[in-house]
Amino acid sequence: MLGGNKEALVVDRQRPRRSCLAVPGSNPRFLEKAKGLPADQVFLDLEDACAPLAKPDGRKHIVATLNEGGWEGKTRVVRVNDWTTEWTYQDVVEVVEGAGANLDCLMLPKVQNAEQVHALDMLVTQIEKANGYEVGKIGIEAQIENAQGLINVDAIATASPRVETIIFGPADFMASINMKSLVVGEQPPGYDVGDAYHYILMRILMAARANDLQAIDGPYLQIKDL
Repeated sequence: MLGGNKEALVVDRQRPRRSCLAVPGSNPRFLEKAKGLPADQVFLDLEDACAPLAKPDGRKHIVATLNEGGWEGKTRVVRVNDWTTEWTYQDVVEVVEGAGANLDCLMLPKVQNAEQVHALDMLVTQIEKANGYEVGKIGIEAQIENAQGLINVDAIATASPRVETIIFGPADFMASINMKSLVVGEQPPGYDVGDAYHYILMRILMAARANDLQAIDGPYLQIKDL
């Protein structure tokens, strides 16, 4: 782990994240357009927004666009696939080896325990050393998307000094607890005793604030009702 590495770089993890834009890594046109949009953070997605057959090309597109530049004033993030898939290690190796000098953070989805953060930390550290990058420069954004991750959120928040944010992923979380709603972020039909997400969001917020991390809410997809 980076925590035991004396070569680790001291990095300011409090980057601006008032707005976060998701962009599919498999679409070069969208990637280019995102450079000019007024978002504090842009995450280039290799997970949900990138179909399985498109992931190899998505990695190449992401490496190319990060190295081309034009991301001034933005936090540059790549969301890799979660550790239960066959794509994670290739996502991390190809993106960090190819564009680690121009990458701020990796977003790890569906984090369930601290060990998954440890694994990403160790892999990134090895790649940084092998490629002559500053060890510890690349941060980790941990996405909580199921009940197991929420139960372990305190351990996840302290799993690595690379961790910068704890992010709520509402769509997969809703599915994981069988929440009866077809619209991401909306209250389940008949739920009239408060906010169904209140405990989840406050739990994430407490873990983040206790460890001087940023807490980020997930998307609300009913865009016609803003």
